[in-house]
Amino acid sequence: MTSPENTRPATEAARQRVCIVGISGKLGQYLTAHALERGYEVVGVCRPQSVAKLDHFGDRITVIPGETSDRSVIERAVAGCTAVLTVLAPWGVRDYSSRTAQAVMDFAPAGARLIFSCGWHVRASAADVYSRRFLATVAIASWLAKAVRAVDIADQTRAAEQIFASDTRWTLVRGSDLEEGESEGLPAWSPAVGSPLLESNLTRRTDFALFMVEAITNDALIGQAPAIVGCRSESALAYASAARA
Repeated sequence: MTSPENTRPATEAARQRVCIVGISGKLGQYLTAHALERGYEVVGVCRPQSVAKLDHFGDRITVIPGETSDRSVIERAVAGCTAVLTVLAPWGVRDYSSRTAQAVMDFAPAGARLIFSCGWHVRASAADVYSRRFLATVAIASWLAKAVRAVDIADQTRAAEQIFASDTRWTLVRGSDLEEGESEGLPAWSPAVGSPLLESNLTRRTDFALFMVEAITNDALIGQAPAIVGCRSESALAYASAARA
């Protein structure tokens, strides 16, 4: 099991401003809760019609309404931020994810930590190994979603390619299937899809968010695309047991 290393303590978190792009979704709200718990000042971007979903945070956060792919909105939101956490949602067929990612990279302050989320389907290197069943499932889902002009899964891949090619301090967190429930702790991760560690293919959504927030201060994850799985999942426990043997 790979565990975080070289993690700097967030002793100056209270003076740090973090932007959450896609703050109103389930993952975005968990990101917000974890960031607030660590004392970060939080500013978020979400569609105007979704602002009300954040009412329970009250005046503890600043919300900037707008499309996350709107460059002027992103420019305003990331100003002065030491980190930007971006939920790469592949909505519609207008390059939503890739335009959002590019705007974040173009306007985030120099040296800011940029943490992005996506699924396992994004290939980071030749070390990633996918089963034929997985590839077929992704292909069918992608075709159906795009046919009804709802989601363009391939756009997450295009966004990832832009991120990999950038010279920013990026991390792309690749998530398994997600479930609700109380936190089990920081997920385990592998640098490549196909590792036995990942076989359980399940992570608590709150822990996906936890991993992204923890990545802000984990320099070992800069330039990495970790594929995560719940630390209490069967495969993660088996992998840890084998490593200790």
